[in-house]
Amino acid sequence: MTAFMQAYVRRVEAFNYRLGRFAMYLIFLMIGILAWSSISKTFFLPSLWTLEMAQFTMMAYFLLGGAYSIQLGSNVRMDLLYGAWSDRQKAAFDAVTVLFLLFYLGVMFYGGWLSTSYSIEYGERTRTAWRPYMWPIKVVMMAGILLMLSQALAELFKDIMRLTGHRDVEEKS
Repeated sequence: MTAFMQAYVRRVEAFNYRLGRFAMYLIFLMIGILAWSSISKTFFLPSLWTLEMAQFTMMAYFLLGGAYSIQLGSNVRMDLLYGAWSDRQKAAFDAVTVLFLLFYLGVMFYGGWLSTSYSIEYGERTRTAWRPYMWPIKVVMMAGILLMLSQALAELFKDIMRLTGHRDVEEKS
């Protein structure tokens, strides 16, 4: 079982690291879209697509980078008690709290699945002048939630391995 957990953690973290490093550059795409929006409003006719495209890019940036953020441990944590605990106590606490994250992401995935399938089936569009289809960003949303689920499970596996005494698991910062 430990070999499976180690292989799972290694593969998931390698994929999420690469995708997260790519996703962080989406901020520059969003800046470009917003810059074009300002330029077109000032010198040309305003573009209909820029606001929604910037929102879609921000959603992709946020959700595709979510697993990378979990991997880096850049989540907010109350350090009042946690900082004084031993590594074993931290792993036990993290193993319990990651279950809440898994539940939350599972509920989000279920709701996102229903929304995405509806969007694809009925050709859902936004109610703006540009009227883009909603399914592409909802598919990206589902991929981001699935990647966060896989990373949260990897975090649970790492905590279990820490609790069972495996020293080859890298320590959280």
